[in-house]
Amino acid sequence: MKKRKAEQLEEEEEERLSNNGVAWSRGPLIGRGGFGSVYLANLKNPRSRNSCYPPVMAVKSAEVSVSSSLQKEKEVFDNLIGCPQIVKCFGEEVTDNEDGEMVYNVLLEYAGGGTLAGLIKNSNGAGLPELDVKRYTKSILEGIDYIHTRGFVHCDLKPDNILLVADAKRGLEGQFVAKIGDFGLAKKAENGKRRKVDPYLRGTALYMAPEVVVDHVQEPPCDIWALGCIVLEMITGKSAWDLKPDVTTEQLLKTIGNRFAMPKIPVEVSKDGKDFLIGCLVRNPMFRLTAEMLLDHPFVSGLEEERGSGLEKIVVVEEIDFSVPLSLIGDENDLGSSYSSGETSFTDSSFSFGWSDDDEEIDGEQQVSSVSVQQHRPICTIPSGA
Repeated sequence: MKKRKAEQLEEEEEERLSNNGVAWSRGPLIGRGGFGSVYLANLKNPRSRNSCYPPVMAVKSAEVSVSSSLQKEKEVFDNLIGCPQIVKCFGEEVTDNEDGEMVYNVLLEYAGGGTLAGLIKNSNGAGLPELDVKRYTKSILEGIDYIHTRGFVHCDLKPDNILLVADAKRGLEGQFVAKIGDFGLAKKAENGKRRKVDPYLRGTALYMAPEVVVDHVQEPPCDIWALGCIVLEMITGKSAWDLKPDVTTEQLLKTIGNRFAMPKIPVEVSKDGKDFLIGCLVRNPMFRLTAEMLLDHPFVSGLEEERGSGLEKIVVVEEIDFSVPLSLIGDENDLGSSYSSGETSFTDSSFSFGWSDDDEEIDGEQQVSSVSVQQHRPICTIPSGA
């Protein structure tokens, strides 16, 4: 019954936003995030020499009346032009739907390879080959470095927001480049100013840095912590936090905020890999390595020489646990957002610490849902400009 209702709502949404642009035609729904729905789009005249668009794009859309967050995301894209490791934005356009309502659209690069989250899931818990981990890590790092250099913090780095785009540069069939997407929660960095406390948490709990949970401070170092969680997930095929099923988001945040708790690093990770992860997963953000520093790390340097060496997949046999057992720090329960192919939904297990454009205000209370972290990734959806 719930599935049928969800399908009906999806059909209604497609009908409501079923409109085309001047140069492009809207295709099927391929994703849904907190700030808009994503559709496949095809160029009406792909052979036109005057077209500045590729033949296939992803169009992120929202009704103009609730599109302020999507418009802010477009502003962030405008400040990040020219980085090959960031999803390209081709512009914006306002269209009318069949009901005469105006729809705001952002035209984006299409990721035919899906998301990094999908790739990890397909590994069935075995993780990715180390060479692929290094290659994707370097691409993500280059994107993070550019974002930070331009004075922004992504605030929601996770495998779902790392998109795999065809490697046009090398022209290799089946090869993809990792690119950072979804800047709906991005913010301006303080850059040397006095540390400012954010009134709301931004991002996804599994990838939040300790200072985000404890102090509500989200600056460039929090993106580096998230990167460490992503790399660990690529290596192991599992979440960085060793959690029991059905753990609540509130319990997860309590664990992350505990000063004795740390993600586990598998024994089988290479020496360079361990050192790289240790540089990312430092609880004190002042001592966490920067993206610029990490780009010189042996784990990601010299990749061209390693390409094609065919390294085997990592097999996790035993883990090094640098943390105090969660049973000693918890209670009686033993505490423990894209433009790609394949439809995804980010709203089922969402919770909010504030309000979005179309949500009612929550009077300082944290709305938390009980979720299975292995199946869903809890998301904090709040205005990007908050």
